[in-house]
Amino acid sequence: MAQTYELIASPRDRVGKGSARALRLEGKTPAVVYGDKQPPLAIAVNTKETFLKLHAGGFLTHVVTLKVDGKEIRVLPRDYQLDPVTDTLVHVDFIRVSDTTKVRVDVPVHFIGQEKSAGIKRGGVLNITAHEVALLVSANNIPEHLTVDIGALDIGDSVHISAVTLPEGAKLVEHDDFSVAAIVGSAAGTSEETAAPAAEAAPAPATKA
Repeated sequence: MAQTYELIASPRDRVGKGSARALRLEGKTPAVVYGDKQPPLAIAVNTKETFLKLHAGGFLTHVVTLKVDGKEIRVLPRDYQLDPVTDTLVHVDFIRVSDTTKVRVDVPVHFIGQEKSAGIKRGGVLNITAHEVALLVSANNIPEHLTVDIGALDIGDSVHISAVTLPEGAKLVEHDDFSVAAIVGSAAGTSEETAAPAAEAAPAPATKA
């Protein structure tokens, strides 16, 4: 189930650089709500509160209830801009969502079972090839992350997205059955394995009569 939270917002009567600058001096960030075949709605959100949500993680996958002039609007953050110099929040785009809305989101992948993996115990290294997976999923069912168990993997083994449980109704944006992770031999282990046979094959040094 998608996590949700609330933000208090106020409507904006004016737009433009001058208006945006005045809002930021008041501790607010200009934002826009669009989608659902409705006209865009210009709003302002509390900069500190929104910035904290941004850095708490999952900002683009958590549904937000905006409270604007006594009305509630369910939205999903779709984009944001940070000042390149001060790293402060400059603008946020929200999209309206409903119980039937499906959205494309990049969901992080978490890995478990490292302590059980025979490959890692033998010195192998987890090579992650997909830190995020793009899904088309209901806005009400966005997962916090996808869980991949690598406990059964040995060196040379890999796990593909087809082995990962997706939320009900979710579909992959990329339809190929791609690899998300593999256990590979470490550089040190590989050099030791190749050095040993070479040493055994090397001829014994000649002795003087």
